Amino acid sequence: MIEVLGFSVAMKAMDTACKHAEIEIKGIDCNNPVEGDAAKIPVVIQVKFSGDISQVQEALNQAKREALNYLDEKDIHVKMIPSYSPEIEPLLMAGKVKNKRPV
Repeated sequence: MIEVLGFSVAMKAMDTACKHAEIEIKGIDCNNPVEGDAAKIPVVIQVKFSGDISQVQEALNQAKREALNYLDEKDIHVKMIPSYSPEIEPLLMAGKVKNKRPV
């Protein structure tokens, strides 16, 4: 997962991740930043990826590198869960942005 400020930054990071690694974007969610309306960009976007461990790691590295072109490092959070569990699969697709096509 990568979490960044701003929808456009998230879209650019996703595009870069997909161009550099074989991954699947499983879910997109959004929240309000801790600073609320006082934040420089008043939306936090989380993007959840899945795929082979090395591919996901590469995707996250590239996505973060791209996001750093627009944000300070403190505004970018990357987290990887390197093992699969069927119980967490529904969490990957949970979020405010819904996929309208079957996965």
